[in-house]
Amino acid sequence: MSTLLTRIQASYTNRARALADVAVRRLGQSRITPTAFTSAGVLLSIAGAVIVYFEYVHWGLFLVGSFVFFLGALLDILDGALARTHGLSTPFGAFFDSTVDRVGEGFMLGAIALVLMRKGNEWGVALAVAALGGSFLVSYARARAEHLRLSGAVGLVGRTERVAIICLGLAFAPLGSLPWVMVVLTATAWITVAQRVLAVRRQLEAADEHAQPEPPQPPESRNPTP
Repeated sequence: MSTLLTRIQASYTNRARALADVAVRRLGQSRITPTAFTSAGVLLSIAGAVIVYFEYVHWGLFLVGSFVFFLGALLDILDGALARTHGLSTPFGAFFDSTVDRVGEGFMLGAIALVLMRKGNEWGVALAVAALGGSFLVSYARARAEHLRLSGAVGLVGRTERVAIICLGLAFAPLGSLPWVMVVLTATAWITVAQRVLAVRRQLEAADEHAQPEPPQPPESRNPTP
């Protein structure tokens, strides 16, 4: 089951990256940098969160906020594509990109928690906070695994899937979907954390088994042959 899920995730992730590479192929001659895309993406994500917070003005702001947040996530894909296709990748760029990803997601989940609090839905607020913690730990677990030179990109949901869940939840928020979307997001995020922890444990145990020295051989008999 986990192998099938990994293959499905790899399939649509690779297709999205290929499309993004095609989209930014002509940008290599411009002055646009991956960091500019990253910065614009996080600003759009924050703007989307602010728009969602003001949903009490009109329910249509849920849809607007969802679309703006999606655009921010799209730019996050394009910055990586621009860096790959034109050799603009730098250690700081990768660090900056992974850091601000958490910022945009944190703002949006915070805005959702405030909306649920305004509506008096305490258990929904608790789930939004739990989803925020789980989402951050998903990314942290992968980062720590890769720091140990292990594979950490495993599990039920990554950033792409979380963004899709959030955007769909916001699109149907006028129908009261937000608390239930937080249930899905919380459950899948924490399941993914557990999957990544167990995956790292298995890899470390396998490495220890390979590293164990062979048992010493008994010394040869030195008694002279009669």
